[in-house]
Amino acid sequence: MAKINVLVIEDESIVSKDIQHSLKKLGYNVVGAASTGEKAIELADSTKPDIILMDIMLKGEMNGIAAADEIRKNNSIPVIFLTAYADESTLSKAKITEPYGYILKPFKEIDLHTTIEMAIYKHGREQEIMKERDLLFSLVENKDNTQKGYVFVKSNSKLVKLKNEDIFYIEALKDYVVIHMKETRYTIHSTMKDIDSKMGNEEFVRVHRSFIVRLDKIATIEYPNLTLEDIDKLIPIGGSYRDELNNRIKTV
Repeated sequence: MAKINVLVIEDESIVSKDIQHSLKKLGYNVVGAASTGEKAIELADSTKPDIILMDIMLKGEMNGIAAADEIRKNNSIPVIFLTAYADESTLSKAKITEPYGYILKPFKEIDLHTTIEMAIYKHGREQEIMKERDLLFSLVENKDNTQKGYVFVKSNSKLVKLKNEDIFYIEALKDYVVIHMKETRYTIHSTMKDIDSKMGNEEFVRVHRSFIVRLDKIATIEYPNLTLEDIDKLIPIGGSYRDELNNRIKTV
C-alpha cells in the first residue's frame, strides 16, 4: 500500500521538525514543509500531497486559514489545522475553509495518526460520491446519448457504454434501479421517474411502477404479465400502465 504524502506547514522550526519526525515514525511520507501561507500554496500546487497539516497562526501576511482557503480553490486536498487556540472566533473563521479536522497543541502521536486517517477516509468517500454523482448525471441527464442509442453507466469506477438495443428491462429496487441486459446487470442510484423520463419513449415503455421494458424485447403478453425474449423473466403489468402498453404495441 502506497504511503500517504503529507505536507507540513508550521512556522516554529522545532515544532515542524518534531511533527515531521512523528509522521515518518508513523509511516507517512513528508513531501515538504513550509513556514508561510504563501509557500504553503506553492508547495500544495507542486507536490500535490494527500493531506496538509496547517498551523492556523502563521507568521507573515497570510495565516493558515487564508492559505487553506486559497488551496481549496485550486486543489482537492484535505487540510487539518494545527492550533493552540480553540476559541470560538478562531474556529468560526477556520470552519469556512471546510477543514477535515483540528489537532490541538500539544498533541500526541496517536492524535496525529487518528486525525489523519479519519481525514483521508472522509476525503476518499467524498471523492467517490462526487464520481458517482457525475457518472449518474451522465446517465440520467444526458438525454442526447439515449436518443443516439446508448447510455453510459458506472461499473467498477469506470464508465461502460450500453447500447439501448441490448437492454431488456429496467427494474426499481428501493433507492436504486437495475438495468438488465441478457447476461449482465448494472445497478445505479436513481429513481424510476428519472430513468423513465431520460430513456425516452420510442424504444422503452413503462409497464409497472417498478418496471420499464424495451418494446422490441417483448415476447408474449398475457395480462397481468408479459415475458421477454431470450430470458426467463415474468414482468408484471400494472393496471394504470395497461392502456399505454396497448397503444405502443402493434396488433393485427
